Amino acid sequence: MIITINMKATTANHQSTEQINAGMELVKAAQNDPRCFEPLYTFYYKRIVSYIYHRIESKEEAFEITAQVFYKALDNLPKYKAQGVPFSAWLFRIASNELNQIFRKNKSVRIVDLDTGGTLDLMVSLEEAKSEQQDEQLFAVLNQLEEAEMELIDMRFFEKRSFKEIADIIGMNESACKIKVYRILEKLKKKLIKI
Repeated sequence: MIITINMKATTANHQSTEQINAGMELVKAAQNDPRCFEPLYTFYYKRIVSYIYHRIESKEEAFEITAQVFYKALDNLPKYKAQGVPFSAWLFRIASNELNQIFRKNKSVRIVDLDTGGTLDLMVSLEEAKSEQQDEQLFAVLNQLEEAEMELIDMRFFEKRSFKEIADIIGMNESACKIKVYRILEKLKKKLIKI
């Protein structure tokens, strides 16, 4: 059985309600027959590999981790239950857990690309004017953040994800996510003032 549904995303990180519902139909089909997992894999593969590669900057490792994410997703698909969040949030959560496990195991450093345009948005949120010197200061204070804090800043400002999508990925409600990001921004402001 081959199922195809046009699930072209409206933007890089957002899906309409219809697309989310179409995705859930694919999930249900794949839960009944693992051979139906291919459309989900095809649709989400680039987004997941991009998410991983953005954090480690090793193509080979990104491809290996992505394969592991989809293996775990397929293996755990019968246990998956829709809980009001898109299927993509579940996949991103698996990817995040895989990355965190690798970072802990290898004691490797997480990569954040500050050249993606998010620096300007972050500086505006911090009420700072952008300059080369401030980029260096910003980089210094970002390095002082805890892993979970940096992940929130990265998803919000460098990946341009909505609070709703971030909340879905990390498994919290949208209001709590906004509060956490606001608190991290306040922490960054205080650290920037000290520099």
